[in-house]
Amino acid sequence: MSQEIIDLEREIHILKKIWKLLVSNEEIKLSRNDRETRITAEVVYNVGLCICLYDITKLEDSYIFPGDGASHTKVHFRYVVFHPFLDEILVGKIKYSSQEGVYVTMGFFDDILIPPESLQQPAKFDEAEQVWLWEYETDGGAHDLYMDQGEEIRFRVMDEVFVDTSPTGPASAQPANPAQPGQSTTPPVEDSGEKKEAPYMLIGTICEPGLGLLSWWSS
Repeated sequence: MSQEIIDLEREIHILKKIWKLLVSNEEIKLSRNDRETRITAEVVYNVGLCICLYDITKLEDSYIFPGDGASHTKVHFRYVVFHPFLDEILVGKIKYSSQEGVYVTMGFFDDILIPPESLQQPAKFDEAEQVWLWEYETDGGAHDLYMDQGEEIRFRVMDEVFVDTSPTGPASAQPANPAQPGQSTTPPVEDSGEKKEAPYMLIGTICEPGLGLLSWWSS
């Protein structure tokens, strides 16, 4: 599995009541715990999924701002990041299936999709069971090989998609029709119920010999 070590720089907040405990190794230990709590499982845009802290390379001077009881310290550190390279072969488990394809989980990362055209062909979606199956042709006829939830699956990374999910400010445009006196200005519920996009997604394929469920190739 591909993992990288990247350099990051963040500012952390340290409570005033524990400031006196921050000396030598205790300072690094506390900073490490704070970093792991705040960054683990965070996706860095165009970099990958943060897994765990590797080491702390530098702690800069700390500052206390007016009206804030915490100190602000800039920390330079290195992080282990999950970022498979294209064409890398990985093994995961089927999380669920839909018309969009087969969704795979690595346990710590769930946003992996194998689209229908990238399944072993010919493939068919069973509406009743909500699973995809491979219509495997043999001399004795076709056999339906189901891709059930929880099965281990070997796939090749075909593509990756990063989405910038950084918060955006409120829209500045005014509504075309101003609200009348007594009329609510709250937007309808359906307008705010947008589907949340995954910040990082892998697109896989199993349309090759040796790829697919491990049970298919065990004998």
